[in-house]
Amino acid sequence: MAVHQSTHRGSGFRLPSFRRDGAVSAPGSVEAGALTARACVFASARVLMGFVFLWAFLDKTFGFGYATASGKGWVDGGSPTEGFLGHVAVGPMESTFHSWAGAVWADWLFMLGLLGIGLALTAGVALRLAAFAGTVMMALMWVAEWPPAKHLSDGSASMSTNPFADYHVVYAVVLVALAAVSAGNVFGLGRLWARLPVVRDQAWLR
Repeated sequence: MAVHQSTHRGSGFRLPSFRRDGAVSAPGSVEAGALTARACVFASARVLMGFVFLWAFLDKTFGFGYATASGKGWVDGGSPTEGFLGHVAVGPMESTFHSWAGAVWADWLFMLGLLGIGLALTAGVALRLAAFAGTVMMALMWVAEWPPAKHLSDGSASMSTNPFADYHVVYAVVLVALAAVSAGNVFGLGRLWARLPVVRDQAWLR
């Protein structure tokens, strides 16, 4: 008995993908189109995440009036950590964060972390190192806000909307994902960075 293939197979709408040589692949090239789209999505996420960290650094440095009031920036003598860590009101590290608030070493470490992670993500280099540093930073900030608590130390409502999956966790997962897929290779300097002798010899620098 003869088996006839359906004439409707593969008739779904597909966008063509564009290869590096400028040629347009056939609409049936699902894998090529998917990979190209995936790479662009991850590259876009990388740049946006980079801007999140860079903007935090710039706002805290110059006091643009968003999270940091005008005239309260780092260049004006303000402390990038005093406001946040000094007002921690819940969690197992509450007293520890209070002791760190406003310390020179904490200010420099925090600001260099924001700048370094932001530049690495934007440029698409050292994503593994950026993912590690960013995850540590997000973990500390998660502990500082302590989403599992329903109430603060003074008994008032914490206003936590989720006991675990807040934006710090999401950011950390995105950072790890960007490093895992080498998101710096598209719209970034990832390929050039990977060719450097020191980076070839030290995989953790990629």
